[in-house]
Amino acid sequence: MEPLFTPEQLSEIHAFHRPYYIRAAVGPFANLALMLLMLGVLVQPLHRLAVAAAAGLERRLGFLRTAPVSRAFFHAMDRLWGKPGWGAAVLFALFTDLFVSLVYLPVDVWFSYTLEHRHGMSTQTPATFAYDMVKAQLLAAFALSALVIGMFGLARKLRQWWLVLGVPVALLLLVSGALDPYRSRLFFNQKPLPEGPLRTRIVDLMEQADITFADVLVEETSVASRRLQAYFAGQGPTRTIVLNDIILKELSEDEVLAAVAHEAGHVNESKWPARIASSLMLVALLFALDRLLRLSASRGWFGATHFADIRNLPLISLLFFLLVLTAKPISGAFSREREREADRYALRLTGDVDAFRRMLVKAARVNKMDPEPPRWVVLKGMSHPPIGERIASLPTP
Repeated sequence: MEPLFTPEQLSEIHAFHRPYYIRAAVGPFANLALMLLMLGVLVQPLHRLAVAAAAGLERRLGFLRTAPVSRAFFHAMDRLWGKPGWGAAVLFALFTDLFVSLVYLPVDVWFSYTLEHRHGMSTQTPATFAYDMVKAQLLAAFALSALVIGMFGLARKLRQWWLVLGVPVALLLLVSGALDPYRSRLFFNQKPLPEGPLRTRIVDLMEQADITFADVLVEETSVASRRLQAYFAGQGPTRTIVLNDIILKELSEDEVLAAVAHEAGHVNESKWPARIASSLMLVALLFALDRLLRLSASRGWFGATHFADIRNLPLISLLFFLLVLTAKPISGAFSREREREADRYALRLTGDVDAFRRMLVKAARVNKMDPEPPRWVVLKGMSHPPIGERIASLPTP
């Protein structure tokens, strides 16, 4: 890699990535230890705390149950849950999530803020960083609350809850890509790419590729990061091409087109088999959770006194962790092959090998990509082939 990266650049890249490799090696064991600690020691104390907190809120805010506006909400929640107790269940889930977040907070801050600033990758101030962390935590808390009410509430009322919940959620997964353009707007402003040569060339390139899209947007990520990025978001009528403001600053028009052509390669991938398989796996997983919850109730695990006891939530988290840990090397291998095919597609579409090579090299330098990461890191589940491998595989122009 010496002709493409100077020794100083390689040294900087290695210094930046070394802590991430250490975390990749240690992280799974730390996560497993924390989950076992939660299951073995903390479930009962946190559950008692949640019950006490819910009772205190009931005493202070019980009037909301009869207030004209809020009583409909409480009535619906009580009916879904089957009997009182949904508040304690939600609080237990939030307490467990908060505990894990607090344990990892120093590590997350060091990696996401300190290390990023040390190597010039972040532009966030302490205030904006904290604001984004709080925003992400609140969104996660909302999603977790909805999961508890939806899954555990249905499980308590319907014997075939896993099917009643699984089928509509699986169908939602099939079309969830249509919502992609709106997710990142929670964190970054987006605006249309101004009229000009670049926009015209992108439109012409998409006509050549026979890809329809709604707009080309510029995402203002420079307020938080110095990384360059391009991606397609959405599907069908919501499909948009998103370029962040860094890529427009760092790359030439030919290089931006090369990046867009690569992302266009993903649009032409056959996504439906994977989506259908994922939906079927979700239903199967919910059925397995039903069996697990029934076994836990029959044996009184973690103090469970009935089916779908909220105290089983950490056990479900452990199950998901093990499934992801097992599946990630497999999904990573498929993902890397899709990236290689997207590279080949981009070269066929543009015919500009030199611009594609320059795009990869600049992206590696700006984003501080390790050109040759340890092989175990790749096999553990990297979604992209190493940048050195991608550059080496390019045909000679």
